[in-house]
Amino acid sequence: MKKVLTIAAMAIVGFAAKAQTPSSTATQTVNLNLSNAIELTFTGNNSATGAAVNLAFNTVNDYANGVESANQELKVRSNRRFGVAVKTSAANFTYTGSVTPAPAMPVSVLGIKVMANSTGGTIATPFSTTAYAPLSATSANLLTNCSNGGNQTFSIKYEAEPGFTYPAGTYTTDVVYTATQL
Repeated sequence: MKKVLTIAAMAIVGFAAKAQTPSSTATQTVNLNLSNAIELTFTGNNSATGAAVNLAFNTVNDYANGVESANQELKVRSNRRFGVAVKTSAANFTYTGSVTPAPAMPVSVLGIKVMANSTGGTIATPFSTTAYAPLSATSANLLTNCSNGGNQTFSIKYEAEPGFTYPAGTYTTDVVYTATQL
């Protein structure tokens, strides 16, 4: 009987040894090397250069009351919190017309108002959602402490009030928006 139990025990041990499957493992480290990234575009054309905004002064009421643009929407994609500043490219508009010498219209006749803000940030003074603030060639904070994300949008509207001082012609300036990570 002892022999039978010994043979049975050996058979179980042999079977258990054969039931084990050999294995091997390998390990590899994967590093994600992220850089800070930020992009500012106009949603109308998905470009950093927005379409030209033309404000036409056709009637006396346009000169007396000013002319507004349509909403202009911009989008920021950033992996860090950010702010947006605004300025014009020069202190005066560039004039194209028939009057010489060229009249010097200051860019302060052009104002902006924030129409919508989905950036998670704060609208900086003197800008607001209720009144137009004049632009200048000096950079000014428009939005501060905005949230990082891939679809942070805001909309602005322009209004020009040059009054009756300037002769007919085309007056041009570039409005420059700069998004900067905090």
